[in-house]
Amino acid sequence: MKKLIFSVFLLALFTTGLIAQDFNNMTGAQICSMRRSKTHLPETDFLYSPNTPRHSFDVQNYKLNVDLYACYFSPYPKSFKASNTMTFKVDSTLSSINLNANNTSLTIDSIRLVGGPVLVYAHSNNILTITMNRTYNVGEVATIVIYYRHNNVTDNSFYNSGSTGYVFTDAEPEGARGWFPCWDRPFDKATLDLTAKVASTVRLGSNGRLNDSTITGDSIYYHWVSRDPISTYLMVMTSKVGYTIDIVYWHKISNPSDSIPLRLYSPSGTSSASIKAIMNTMTDYYSNTWGEHPFEKNGFCYVPSSAGFIWGGMENQTLTTIYAWSQSVCVHEYAHQWFGDMITCATWSNIWLNEGFATWNEAYWQERTGGYAAYKSAIINNDASDYLSYNPGWAISVPSWDVTTPDENTLFNYEITYCKGACVLHLLRYTLGDSLFFAAMKSYATDTVNFKFKNSTIPDFFTKIGSVAGQDLSWFYNAWIYQPNHPQYQNGYNITNVGSGQWRVNFLAKQVQTNAGFFPIPIQVKVSFTTGADTTVKVMNSANNQLFSFYFNRQPTAVVFDPTNEIVIKTASLVLGIDETTPMVPAEYKLSQNYPNPFNPVTTIDYDIPRNSNVKLAIYDMTGREVAVPVNEFKTAGKYSLNFNAMKLASGIYYYRLQAGDFTETRKMTLLK
Repeated sequence: MKKLIFSVFLLALFTTGLIAQDFNNMTGAQICSMRRSKTHLPETDFLYSPNTPRHSFDVQNYKLNVDLYACYFSPYPKSFKASNTMTFKVDSTLSSINLNANNTSLTIDSIRLVGGPVLVYAHSNNILTITMNRTYNVGEVATIVIYYRHNNVTDNSFYNSGSTGYVFTDAEPEGARGWFPCWDRPFDKATLDLTAKVASTVRLGSNGRLNDSTITGDSIYYHWVSRDPISTYLMVMTSKVGYTIDIVYWHKISNPSDSIPLRLYSPSGTSSASIKAIMNTMTDYYSNTWGEHPFEKNGFCYVPSSAGFIWGGMENQTLTTIYAWSQSVCVHEYAHQWFGDMITCATWSNIWLNEGFATWNEAYWQERTGGYAAYKSAIINNDASDYLSYNPGWAISVPSWDVTTPDENTLFNYEITYCKGACVLHLLRYTLGDSLFFAAMKSYATDTVNFKFKNSTIPDFFTKIGSVAGQDLSWFYNAWIYQPNHPQYQNGYNITNVGSGQWRVNFLAKQVQTNAGFFPIPIQVKVSFTTGADTTVKVMNSANNQLFSFYFNRQPTAVVFDPTNEIVIKTASLVLGIDETTPMVPAEYKLSQNYPNPFNPVTTIDYDIPRNSNVKLAIYDMTGREVAVPVNEFKTAGKYSLNFNAMKLASGIYYYRLQAGDFTETRKMTLLK
């Protein structure tokens, strides 16, 4: 697979120092993908049925107390002692609970119920099973304390760089279970209260606000509290001996007298000045578009690859880890604070809601100064180009990922999760138009009842967007997100002089891909003329081999399909001439005037059916009495022609009516014998 080979090649170059400074030439999404695709995926369990973001209990709060003091001194162990005071609410009657806790990483010393007895537990196969003191009913709340140790092992969850002084965690997708016992699924959000003991020379950041820091002898106790719920994979500790901090204060749009700190942690020898200069601008830009910055603090921690943080960034809620002060990385990861952190994918099959959105926001950042052309250039050159060149051929969302989390190079594949993900969000913008798109997206991001500080699935997202846009968008996501690959067009057209100064352009929209089904999408057709300006029409291409007819009162000379390349992930050709052997699907329901008219006794009635429908064509006399039903059956989409023989009818005026789906049309004809 191209991405795996490419990533390994780049990693080899990086570790030899050949491209150590080349991150400025890469997008934030590229760097983000490479960081995550190199992360070891901890073992997963199979406790859940597919597509079920519910559980027997709901964790309300994790209160962690960790002693990292020894980690900053030789021999720089990866071991530490800790406790986890976990409060949870019962969602279905239970007498025991299961938590994720990697056996190689964690040793459990004891567990007790707050205000109650010591509890019995078993820890095997990376599952910590805790037997409660009784049966708990729905709605009850319990708090337990787990006393545990992190072992002196390398587990790709908890990192200690040794003499360089970095001690940190990195948990996506399922690494939180490597540094504390938890229910490690993205939909189970909880608040966090973390106290960490470190050496006095150390600065440590975490989620939420710094509640207090207390110096005791040669130690500092940092106490971080998050008022907002967090998915476990977004919970973090990041620390270093000798970190310096730059703090920018962002003043709220809703209340300029109130501000939040944006904290930038830098090691000696690096400067956060370039990012410090744009922190307020980024926060304003995203706040104005998606709703005001949602958290009580935010910031970035610099952790280089030499410390073990290889490639990119990780959007830990309110404290992103980055491996370089790169604007593209920061723009990408900061967008995640809205899409990925504030609203988090419910399960891993919905990761498009995180990564597709953050990657798209990189292009949207370019629109801030360069307008739509700069945005479009980023989508085409950074995202569509890479996807079309290296598409591995699977869908953006695969439902089975809810049961079995895929390997890192699948889940964080740059071409699919990031590039195609961004392109599909662009297609949604193109489909809805800017006014509806931005209004619907902001409504989604500011929906405090259903989404803000909660989780989302792809169907949930499109239900919300559709409710604002006033349309059902299931056709969009079923094709563009749940299908692999992309459309391959082989379109055709012809130009006909139909007389009386009128010309007709017939345009056949034809997709020929064999590695996916049909992709519905609005299409644009530009027509040039012998005189005057070009005309571009936009129509909904809802079926394959769909025929569109456009009429003009001046002579057309040429036709161009998708003239501004809005359908950015496609291949396309266009030829003069339409293959008449292709079964064509009309663009809309239509009942034509019979011909000849008047007639004796045979006439032809043409009608168009754009979708498979139950079709009835009936003949009525002047009194409204039904005298003939030449068609009453299910018809597949297409163009139809009926020869109606009226030999048994008397001369006179008759009406014929077409009923198909919700469509009804009636015309008049005259029989003369």
